Amino acid sequence: MKILAEKRLDNGKVIKVILGDITEEETDAIVNAANSHLKHGGGVAGAIVRKGGKIIQEESDRIGYCPVGKAVHTSAGKLKAKYVIHAVGPRWGEGNEEEKLRSAVRSALEVATQLKLKSIAIPAISTGIFGYPKEEGTRVILDEVVKFLTEQDTTLEEVHLTNIDEETSNLFVKHLNNI
Repeated sequence: MKILAEKRLDNGKVIKVILGDITEEETDAIVNAANSHLKHGGGVAGAIVRKGGKIIQEESDRIGYCPVGKAVHTSAGKLKAKYVIHAVGPRWGEGNEEEKLRSAVRSALEVATQLKLKSIAIPAISTGIFGYPKEEGTRVILDEVVKFLTEQDTTLEEVHLTNIDEETSNLFVKHLNNI
């Protein structure tokens, strides 16, 4: 895990860009870029279940479904985090993608607040197999995180934007430097 950038907002909340494996994060929760049926086979979702254990998939199966733009939570199994928050972002080309991505990020942060968490790690939701362009997706995600931390009453004190690939992490750094 490598901190590439860090910014403290005027209200004391901290945003960090982390290059590394989100399954290794020690935040209170990590966010899974999930699909609506909460089947965690590939990408970040598959890695989370492989490392955290089948309990994450079993709890997801009990939940059953989460619409695009929303988030739900399960335990984190054997992961260092306490919870996995499953946020369903849009597939590129389905229409109204920016608002759906903003809603997914906001919903994940709302779930974390309801759970009274202090820290969360978020990947670049929708920018992998869902095809959302990385440049635009990282900008939208960061913008929504900043908006939430500055406008909402939240227990969150620290948000990590955690990605395993340098390209995505560097885009988050670029956007963070512009706020």
